[in-house]
Amino acid sequence: MTTRKPEDPTPPVEPPSDEEQTRLARSSNAFATALWGKVRGSPGNLALSPASITLALAMTWGGARGETASELKKALHFEGTPDEVMASAGQLLQAWNTSSGSTLLRVANRLFGSKSYSFEQPYLAKTQATFGAPLEPVDFDDDIETTRKSINAWVAKQTEDRIQGLLPERSLRPRLTKLVLVNAVYFKAVWAHFFPEEQTFTEAFFVTPAEKKKAALMRRTGSYGYAEQDGVKVLEILYKEGTWSMLFVLPDAVDGLEDVERNLTSEQFDDWVTALHNETVNVVLPRFEVNPESSVELGDALEELGMARAFNPHEADFTGMANPPNPNDRLHISKVFHKAFVKVDEKGTEAAAATAVIMMGRSAMARPREPKDFRADHPFLFFLRDKASGMILFMGRVSDPPSP
Repeated sequence: MTTRKPEDPTPPVEPPSDEEQTRLARSSNAFATALWGKVRGSPGNLALSPASITLALAMTWGGARGETASELKKALHFEGTPDEVMASAGQLLQAWNTSSGSTLLRVANRLFGSKSYSFEQPYLAKTQATFGAPLEPVDFDDDIETTRKSINAWVAKQTEDRIQGLLPERSLRPRLTKLVLVNAVYFKAVWAHFFPEEQTFTEAFFVTPAEKKKAALMRRTGSYGYAEQDGVKVLEILYKEGTWSMLFVLPDAVDGLEDVERNLTSEQFDDWVTALHNETVNVVLPRFEVNPESSVELGDALEELGMARAFNPHEADFTGMANPPNPNDRLHISKVFHKAFVKVDEKGTEAAAATAVIMMGRSAMARPREPKDFRADHPFLFFLRDKASGMILFMGRVSDPPSP
């Protein structure tokens, strides 16, 4: 594998301001809710890590040019230039990876590139500097299954074995796959106040108004961020250090989640956050675990969101990433795989996710008052968010918690 060296080194990017980080979170959240609108039709429990998908596609956008770059920017709701967005992402990643105390957050990025293919050195330098994503030369020609397993093993290691098999069998194509961009996220934190285990009881959870099942419902009464708005109850539970929280959105109607999901936007999410105020709340919440067997392929959803050109082998322009003399060797996105795991219990939350973008060559405190009740015994949404930037790290739906 060879790399092309720049004629003029890229000047260093100034550290972004807090406003720029907030802008990145705003972009990611707008993309998150738009993407959720495309994938919410999948039945049962569902989880995504919008931050993981955003970061993987931001690395991809950094190598896009022309109309391809414009479409990616619009679909991802990015504000600013690639340098500005990548610098903001880099600072946010640094802040997240230096988290301490009882909260563990690890975000890792890597480029797995064909050792027989040439990549642009400025792109490699920038992704390593801003995303901490080195290029690892691999064999996509003669031993592609070993390479696929090696990438999956790297993801599993970064996520404490919670994300297994991100790249399914035959997801890579010999001699056509040139690059796989991977982001992996692992989060583990304890609640600021545990749910007493002796207060967890097996009770009914209403999957639909006519169908119920047994679930382990946790209980705690305490001071929480709480709101009632437009037919939903919103509850915020803080983690111990107070920098992260999980937001639960519970429709008043047992069968009301579909309407909530259909109308979900980043503006609606912001309204829920803004409406929160401290209340004493009787909380009833199921233990749950979202752990899909297989990855979800996001290509169709992303194309519908407006980045179709990036997937078109005849129109995609990623010449900032690689610019081979033969146009047939130029890159386009072939697949985007994503997988997320979220577990919530009495002590806290464990969550992990990974995203892989596969590139191919063309030839292929309030006054005392009556406590509020938040009883999540029917389907609801959850959002794990960084309170400092406002970015949604994980989001999902619980419509069928596991039986105790």
